Amino acid sequence: MAVESAVEFAAGNGERFVEELTALLRIPSVSTDPERVGDVRKAAQFVADELARIGMENVHLIETTTPTHNGHPLVYADWLHVPGKPTVLCYGHYDVQPAEPLELWKSPAFEPEIRDGNIYARGAVDDKGQMWMHVKALESLMTAHGGKLPVNVRVIVEGEEEVGGEGIAAFVREHGDQLKADVALVSDTEMFAPELPTLCVGLRGMIYTEIEVNSARGDLHSGIFGGAAPNSFIGLAQIIAKLKDENGRILLPHVYDKVQQPTEAELEAWKKLPFDEEEYREKEVGTSALTGEPGYGVLHRLWARPTLEVHGMPGGFIGAGAKTVIPAKAVAKVSMRLVPDMTPAETFALLRDYVATIVPKGCTVEVRMIHSGDPIVISTDNHFVTAATEAMKTVFGKDTVFVRGGGSIPIVGDFVRELGIPTVLMGFGLPDDNLHAPNEKFNLSNFHRGIESIVRWLELVGA
Repeated sequence: MAVESAVEFAAGNGERFVEELTALLRIPSVSTDPERVGDVRKAAQFVADELARIGMENVHLIETTTPTHNGHPLVYADWLHVPGKPTVLCYGHYDVQPAEPLELWKSPAFEPEIRDGNIYARGAVDDKGQMWMHVKALESLMTAHGGKLPVNVRVIVEGEEEVGGEGIAAFVREHGDQLKADVALVSDTEMFAPELPTLCVGLRGMIYTEIEVNSARGDLHSGIFGGAAPNSFIGLAQIIAKLKDENGRILLPHVYDKVQQPTEAELEAWKKLPFDEEEYREKEVGTSALTGEPGYGVLHRLWARPTLEVHGMPGGFIGAGAKTVIPAKAVAKVSMRLVPDMTPAETFALLRDYVATIVPKGCTVEVRMIHSGDPIVISTDNHFVTAATEAMKTVFGKDTVFVRGGGSIPIVGDFVRELGIPTVLMGFGLPDDNLHAPNEKFNLSNFHRGIESIVRWLELVGA
């Protein structure tokens, strides 16, 4: 059978696949860094060249720069030669998070190193490694089928997922006909536990904002003006302190009004998952105590409750030595994770309007939206999900579990709204893979089994 030939090809070329991934991981494609624009494009071209080499057609870069958006290119490819068969849209992203703080990496972030069966590098699991599984699954099938595929395939790989995905969102809105498909495949999530095949069926949305406080025309000397002049950082701290209470409950009025509760069946399924709260606290979080809303279990808080987090407060004097300055401006980067049926626009309005009511005396405030994404719950009642559970059970020898994810993948909502297609979230990361943190890794066994799972899934979809 062709599927077994494809699996054998993938197994026989596994070492080469890892070498190729290593070369891609060396490219520091940090989409947030203006100095890395050339590296981001280099990564895009790397992916495009490989798609062309394995036999995909119409491979090209799609520019996303507009008068209002200085974007990174999309990579597009397709192979559409089996009439009557479904069309699968394979999505991934080649951009990565910044690697800082660099001193916490055991090996350099962009010099991949294999240790204990894992490959360590920025982007290893999020998402270069998982995106590369798609490419290698397609190569394996192309080889096994003599230059053909069992289904029609389109590939779209973006370079702005880590900065909100504005470019691909606009492309999907304006040129959705070029991505016409029956289902999308996204591998940018994780398994619930090692050796446990997992499909993610829900994602939180998000708003990412900046809160800027201004308190004077310019920075002031604290010896001359201290005691009379307002301090923008103190004002900002007072605002932040009023966003959540000591129990972790968000204090924005009406923020919980539209929170959709999970079904009883979902809650019961979550209770059966192999989850140890103390092990999670100690080994995955590494803290003395977990926080969050009382009355909800950890998985409920992670997957089905909104959050509010502060990510950074740039500004003022942070250099070596001392400078007795009262800063005139302070900024905090604040995000909120959203759950069904919350919307980014309504939630941002709640945050903006509430902050306006708690501005300290002598200060002015501006709340800006940086980027956003909708929450999503995915139906499991379709052939594509059934095929995914069957494929992964064959590879892992265990029944597939359904979970939600606490993170956000904005493009999934765009696929539903603009293309009207379901998405299969088939990810192979692990909870301790340190995505967005130092020492990010990807388990190489999962990399190889992910390729096999995708091979088997595509064959089943086309059967």
